This record gives sequence, C-alpha cells and structure tokens, in this order.
Amino acid sequence: MSFPLEGREEFATAEDTQAFGEALGKTLRAGDVLIMDGPLGAGKTTLTQGIARGMQVKGRVTSPTFVIAREHRSLVGGPALVHVDAYRLLGEEAGATDPLGELDSLDLDTDLDEAVVIAEWGGGLVEQISERYLLISLDRESALEEDPDSHARIISWRWVDNS
Repeated sequence: MSFPLEGREEFATAEDTQAFGEALGKTLRAGDVLIMDGPLGAGKTTLTQGIARGMQVKGRVTSPTFVIAREHRSLVGGPALVHVDAYRLLGEEAGATDPLGELDSLDLDTDLDEAVVIAEWGGGLVEQISERYLLISLDRESALEEDPDSHARIISWRWVDNS
C-alpha cells in the first residue's frame, strides 16, 4: 500500500483524522519515525489513535504526557508502536541530551529499530534518532478562526531525508 510522500488536507472531524491515520498506519514499517507538532488540542493523539488502528497494535492510545512513553505491541506480528512525549522526555535540557539514549533509558521492551516511533512535540529534538522521518504538523487554529464550533484540523506532512 502506498501513501503520498507529502501533502496537506483538512479533516472535518476527529473520526476523519483517525481514518487518515489508519491509512497512514497501514503503510508504516519498523524503523519509521514520525514527528508530530501542533498546539495542545490540535489532534496529535487522535491521529496517533488512527495510526495505531492501521498498524493493528494492542492497547488504548492516550496522550503520553504523564507517562512520557507508551509501547503498543502488534497484534499481527508487525512492528510495535512507541508513542512518546518528546517535550517531557528531553525536558529543558534538550540541547544537551541524546534523544536515542533517553528513549533507550526508558527500558522499553522494544528495540527502536524494530518499532515505529511517534514523537509528539518532537520537532527540533527527535530528528537526531533517524536520518529519515515523517514530519506531521497539525493545525486546528485556522479552522477555529473561521468557525469557533469547528472540529476541523489541517494536517500537513512530508518525509524528510537527511542522509
């Protein structure tokens, strides 16, 4: 299954966002790193829920804010999903730490090369763990400016290769 290498789409509902995530999740492979950026409430966890459904992993996907990282094992022999709050993982010392070392120090049961890593708030921090990553930006503010009752979000994505 293929997925566009880059794009920008508006999704009217959380369910639409999850469906997009599910389609993306079906294409992800072990070693893929996704960096999600957007303000609080933009839909990062909602999108991750869809990705998890597409990857067919165990467990309820919730925000990793209070646990820093959560691992979801595959139900079908595929890669695990490691869902990380990069802001809390690296804290205020982001420039002085090693993101891969910090992830490894969490004592996850998965070799990160054998998992898909999704890092919320990862921009500027997590790029160091992989030469290739999918940068995803979520924007709810534009839709709210037009309609305060809107549940829409705009998602932009592109694969970045720094090799």
